[in-house]
Amino acid sequence: MKLPRRKFLHLTAGTAALSVGTRFAWAQTYPSRPVRVVVGFPPGTSSDITARLIGQWLSERLGQQFIVENRPGAGTNIAAETVVHATPDGYTLLWVTQTNAINVTLYDTINFNFIRNIQPVASILRVPAVMAVTPSFPAKTVPEFIAYAKANPGKINYASPGIGSSVHVFGELFKMTAGVDLVMVHYRGSFFPDLLGGQVQVTINPTPSSIDFIRAGKLRALAVTTAVRQEVLPDIPTVGEFVPGYEATVWFGIGAPKNTPAGFIEKLNREINAGLADPKIKKRLTDLGALPMPMTPTEFGQLLTDETERWAKVVRSANIKPE
Repeated sequence: MKLPRRKFLHLTAGTAALSVGTRFAWAQTYPSRPVRVVVGFPPGTSSDITARLIGQWLSERLGQQFIVENRPGAGTNIAAETVVHATPDGYTLLWVTQTNAINVTLYDTINFNFIRNIQPVASILRVPAVMAVTPSFPAKTVPEFIAYAKANPGKINYASPGIGSSVHVFGELFKMTAGVDLVMVHYRGSFFPDLLGGQVQVTINPTPSSIDFIRAGKLRALAVTTAVRQEVLPDIPTVGEFVPGYEATVWFGIGAPKNTPAGFIEKLNREINAGLADPKIKKRLTDLGALPMPMTPTEFGQLLTDETERWAKVVRSANIKPE
């Protein structure tokens, strides 16, 4: 049977309206049970600290628990793969970090395609990193550090939480731009006990997990990695003031399995951006040295693509290989 054009258009419009209405109804009731946020780093790291802060906001805002689940291992690939293979129903989310973008180039074989299989939900924040040394280290400034490193090639140990981590590639970028030879020491857990004890001498680590040690005098900050100085450490210069062109920041966001309903994505994005605008959340983040970075899902997706391309150049130039 051939429908008249007017009736066909009417039915088509009705179907579209029903689809929009169904999406709206689903979004209104979401979430109806606890949501897990899978973090690829151990407790106490910058990712863990900030994920719990955002999770608490969402729990209070949406009336369901947002539970942080730490799944470290394989350079965050275990956490990412857990989410990639989860049911795309909005109840399993990934705490997305720079490391995920780095891994696209670092690993020749991964059981998923990060860009295609993870759906961008929301950008959360960007985090300056801080170059810090043990108080007993002889250098008190970046120029002194570079001079000491050039006079003692291969004798300074640089701490990172693993091959391909943002901390690792930030150090490799410093080695390349400053022309120094540092020994990379990779840890599966926290490197802070050895850094505080002097077994390793330097790191370029996200501010949230370093700031308390710096304030307590247990670490000495030499420089921040952003293009401009940071309010949280106003007297500390930037690396770029001494090493032209050096700039690196960590960023965090949230992703979901591909094909997660658009209504859920939109609701999460809206509520997360509301949290980033809330004065209490903003103060807590700035106290940690983090800067809110609200974006739409599309904008966050573009950031993921851009950062993947940017760090691919460092991984290839430094010939970084996974263990």
